[in-house]
Amino acid sequence: MAHRIGLIGGDGIGPEVVEEAMKVVRATGIEVQETNYELGAAHYLKTGEVLSQEVLKDLSSQDAILLGAVGPAIGSNEVPPGLLERGLLLKLRFELDLYINLRPFSSLPDVDIAVVRENTEGPYVGEGGVLRKGTPYEIATQGSVNTRFGVERCIRFAFELANKRDKKHLTLVHKTNVLSFSGDLWQRTFNEVKDEFPNVSTGYQHVDAACIYLVEQPQNYDVIVTDNLFGDILTDLAGALTGGIGLAASANLNPTGSGPSLFEPVHGAAHDIVGTGAANPLAAIISAEMMLEFLKEDFAAERVKKAVKEVISSGFVGLSTSEIGDAVAERV
Repeated sequence: MAHRIGLIGGDGIGPEVVEEAMKVVRATGIEVQETNYELGAAHYLKTGEVLSQEVLKDLSSQDAILLGAVGPAIGSNEVPPGLLERGLLLKLRFELDLYINLRPFSSLPDVDIAVVRENTEGPYVGEGGVLRKGTPYEIATQGSVNTRFGVERCIRFAFELANKRDKKHLTLVHKTNVLSFSGDLWQRTFNEVKDEFPNVSTGYQHVDAACIYLVEQPQNYDVIVTDNLFGDILTDLAGALTGGIGLAASANLNPTGSGPSLFEPVHGAAHDIVGTGAANPLAAIISAEMMLEFLKEDFAAERVKKAVKEVISSGFVGLSTSEIGDAVAERV
């Protein structure tokens, strides 16, 4: 039976990198049924709509979703700040219960890190508000929502992942010395769940210390688990350390399988290089490889992973967007 894949090319280079990723997926020979959805800044400017309930329902019926990038060109004032982030990206995470954000990072032979970020709680829930806006007495509050349910399922996923890996080590990253309420919830839950995984060694670091050690000693990490905001920051840092955003892939997972999971590169829309052939599609291709793993197409996923490593090792500087896609597809 063909896998139903929802494709959101989005804006800028998004459609270009999604096409290359799907070129590689097709090269594996697995059956896919592709459905394209026009969403993003261009769609909003054309229709005044961000994400309708009808489209959301249709996306919910897919087996997986592959997203390229969404967002207006830098400096454009046509799309209100945060509209797409909250109305599309975060809405998909909340409505589809994509509670795990998983980002892998590897470069040198001894650097292989997986960051597990809680994806549906924390400051991004939107708790808070503004009082007396635009006056000298303005007050803005932004709360961080942390539930035992949400924290525990994220930590448990991270332990299960670490238990499958060679190093079998899990590091909790938070700021327990200052964020004494949410930090305490994360630390206590972490300590309780770890008793169920005796084969996994554990550690804790404050997020500011982790930023230093990720730069100085990335080889010491295996799996990191952290909250929504800290994970957002740490993963960008880790991406810069392991090849840049052109290789930064991600998976927004609903591990229960009650709905589709969403896979996307995190490099942004890069409107300035649209149509030039300068976009690097490898992050989208790696995201597609993670999608194949999620769909339990393990053999196909392994072939894509090996092909990507071969292309990176052989050097792809100077190749165009489509030539990089071709090079991976040929090796698959």
